[in-house]
Amino acid sequence: MMKAVRFHGKGDIRLDDIEVPTCGKGQVKVKPAYVGICGTDLHEYLGGANLMPTTPHPITKEKIPLTLGHEFSGVVEEVGDDVTDVKMGQRVSVQPIIYDGTCGACRDGLINCCDNNGFIGLSGWGGGLSEHVVVPRAAIYEIPDSVSMKVGALTEPLSVAWHSIDISPLKKGDKVLVLGGGPIGLGVIQCLKARGVETIIASDVSPRRKEFMKHFGAHHVLDPTQDDIVARVREICGGVGADVGFDAAGVQVGLDQALKAIRAQGTLVNIAVWEKPAQLQMNDIVFRERKYIGTTTFVAGDFRHVLDAIASGSLQPEPMITKVIKMDEVEEKGFKALIEEKDKHVKILVEVNP
Repeated sequence: MMKAVRFHGKGDIRLDDIEVPTCGKGQVKVKPAYVGICGTDLHEYLGGANLMPTTPHPITKEKIPLTLGHEFSGVVEEVGDDVTDVKMGQRVSVQPIIYDGTCGACRDGLINCCDNNGFIGLSGWGGGLSEHVVVPRAAIYEIPDSVSMKVGALTEPLSVAWHSIDISPLKKGDKVLVLGGGPIGLGVIQCLKARGVETIIASDVSPRRKEFMKHFGAHHVLDPTQDDIVARVREICGGVGADVGFDAAGVQVGLDQALKAIRAQGTLVNIAVWEKPAQLQMNDIVFRERKYIGTTTFVAGDFRHVLDAIASGSLQPEPMITKVIKMDEVEEKGFKALIEEKDKHVKILVEVNP
């Protein structure tokens, strides 16, 4: 038997004893080291089950209670007989997307848009918040020697940020607006800086998060409760507005301001998962020929790009880690801390097998 933190329902997570998974063909058994607590985990805890299946998932065939943890690093402890390119003892980051490989999106290489997609740590196949987990070979990305296991656990949220920039029309010399100073917004700022963007404008209401935005590379940090966001962005951008915007906040007033702050024929990229239906002021889009596009998670290869950028020093995300806790502290010192003291924290990691 092994320990695992499992979601049973709204406000109900438990440290359970469950069976140790066995490693089969095409699989890799990993001993998780560090696991990040994600905003998605918090949404499930506060109001779920939302994404976590209450009926059998179409791919995993599992339903709650399910093991949590989809942002994690670990060490390989066993490989399937047919897995020849992964070795015992390798330090790895796990790419958690579950996909069927047969739908139209998957055939186009868009595993993040799979018709039946899910996540390790949300939809079944175990999760990082357990002493052992078995994952497909394709989920395994080796962590470079110069990158710590703690930082390796940040690969997943940074890959969300990296991918959002990849699908945007960002080009050299563009001026960029970023809404939201949570882990994803801060990841976007870091990835923009790593790509040489010279004008990054960031907006958040939290004093601590504004400090983080500045630390990670924002050139201008605004507060929507004090600044006229539209006027200030246009002023900074020579009177025309930002070329590209990234919304990692997901609030209506921010969306309204961002659309007006984007220049004619500019693009606003939505990364946020919205808790409520949003309204689009279509005339703000139509009469300025602006574009509004969505992005979700990441595609194959994004983990490698992020890990390589960390190894090269162009990404230095370790200050995002604001607290490290134990498995038996997940609810009180993890979930509740992020809910009740969210302005104090960016990313809380859970130490499973350090």
